[in-house]
Amino acid sequence: MHTVTVTQDDVKKISKLANLKLQDNEVNLFAEQFTKTLEVVNQLNEIDTKNLNTTYQVNGLSNVTRADEVDLSRVLPQKIALREAKKTHNGFFVVERLIDSDAEELI
Repeated sequence: MHTVTVTQDDVKKISKLANLKLQDNEVNLFAEQFTKTLEVVNQLNEIDTKNLNTTYQVNGLSNVTRADEVDLSRVLPQKIALREAKKTHNGFFVVERLIDSDAEELI
């Protein structure tokens, strides 16, 4: 089994990408918890499933979806949807950019 350890630096990078501010004790806690989670996943990966049938669900329910058809009685007209928007362009909402340049460098 290959042991993967999530470091405090890994947690800090993840928290920065997720725009979460963590205390030092939280960084330590999450590093330990992420490492334990990866250990469990690694244990699951070691299970031999070659001779098992594929199972998509185990509760015996059948597909209960509806046909993909437009229900015109429930369609919100574009004009009404956009009427309270602060800014629009060519029939679309315009929103401010949410990703700052620091986060882009980490991706």
